[in-house]
Amino acid sequence: MSTDVHADPEDVYAFLLDFPRYANYSKYLREVRTLEGEGGPGTCYALTFAWWKITYTAHSRVTGVEPPERIDWEITKDIDAGGCWRVTPAESEGASDPAASDSNDANDANDTDDDLTDRPCKVALEVEFDPGSASSDALDLPMLVSLDWVVKKAIPLIRGEAERVIERAVRDLEGSNRDVDLDVYVDSARI
Repeated sequence: MSTDVHADPEDVYAFLLDFPRYANYSKYLREVRTLEGEGGPGTCYALTFAWWKITYTAHSRVTGVEPPERIDWEITKDIDAGGCWRVTPAESEGASDPAASDSNDANDANDTDDDLTDRPCKVALEVEFDPGSASSDALDLPMLVSLDWVVKKAIPLIRGEAERVIERAVRDLEGSNRDVDLDVYVDSARI
């Protein structure tokens, strides 16, 4: 999924690298504990989710960073999953028009930081996972509750939760509320 954020790309990157902050935005993410590291590659986290009668702690690790444009991560327990955050700085006006570049050179020197945040950066979350790697053994399910039933109930919540998390994060990054246009691409028949 992706959206535009009217904020400095370095600020957005620092915000996204602060994994423990994520619990402030999600209804179902109760806590993020740092197990080791200081945010860079090799940093490990325990993310505790709770929904209905189920509590689950996922373990993740930051696998790579390219400040201020990319944070790669993977889940290290119970499921084959990983992904990345991408922050793409806004192109300066006229960047795609070579004829306009000469006239913009003088204007570029006059750009202020406020002008740059008027042009949004693109923020994207990419997640890949192997649904076949999930097992009911990873969850302490109530008696007579199947993993298939849990998945069937949880999947509709995923998009709504993603939208809520992004709206709250954008509000804090930009300092005001607004409707957030969220582009979601799903390569799965289940979600």
